[in-house]
Amino acid sequence: MTTSVREGLPRATARLAKRVAAGEPPLGKARRVGRMLRTLAATHTDAHCELDFTTPLELAVATILSAQSTDKLVNQVTPALFRHYRTALDYAQANRAELETEIHSTGFFRNKAAALIGLGAAVVEKHGGELPATLDELVALPGIGRKTANVILGNAFGVPGITVDTHFGRLVRRWGWTDLEDPVKVEQAVGALVPKRDWTIVSHQVIFHGRRVCHAKKPACGACTLAADCPSFGLGPIELEPAAALVKGPSRAHLLEMVGITDAVPEAQ
Repeated sequence: MTTSVREGLPRATARLAKRVAAGEPPLGKARRVGRMLRTLAATHTDAHCELDFTTPLELAVATILSAQSTDKLVNQVTPALFRHYRTALDYAQANRAELETEIHSTGFFRNKAAALIGLGAAVVEKHGGELPATLDELVALPGIGRKTANVILGNAFGVPGITVDTHFGRLVRRWGWTDLEDPVKVEQAVGALVPKRDWTIVSHQVIFHGRRVCHAKKPACGACTLAADCPSFGLGPIELEPAAALVKGPSRAHLLEMVGITDAVPEAQ
């Protein structure tokens, strides 16, 4: 992004914010979202499901454990867990106290253990031990809501799905893609803007952006590749270096390079 373009951002994005607040014309919105999608793809080339798994059942278990936890912590717990419990029947027949101990560090371990045992039993009884691959069947299982089902469908079965987690909902509202709060309605609204084939990868890209750049309390607005199309520009620092200090994650150098920063800028602690 050139210096002249960057200097013009506050005025341009203020005009954009007014258009969005007044009701952005559908064609203009579609074009803006299209630009943002292309930029997201270039920004987060490493976007992927950060939960480790090798089977649909493993992903279902990991996603249940990730509630009120972090993917990193879940990935520390699941290798031993997956060696111990290999099938739905293993979870159905698990000793509750032992299972609680094994997943204790992920938090809410009693509820999660109950969900995993119930999940195993339901998959055995209703689906012959194989995790089903449809939204309706997945959400009928213990511990699996619509968000978890879309994670499983998109990443284990290759069925496009939009995952509306906290990051996703916050960002698409900031970007003016929707003003809705209900996750199902957000999923439907965004699904109408994004090609279906891209639902899963766009979910990851948006979540990555939320974790690395567009933080809840202090977004890195001045170092954001999406700034020119964001009606919320200015919620965080707009000066380049203070914003760059807020950028996080393993792709930090790439993210900063995309906004013209090649020298090391210390990450804010």
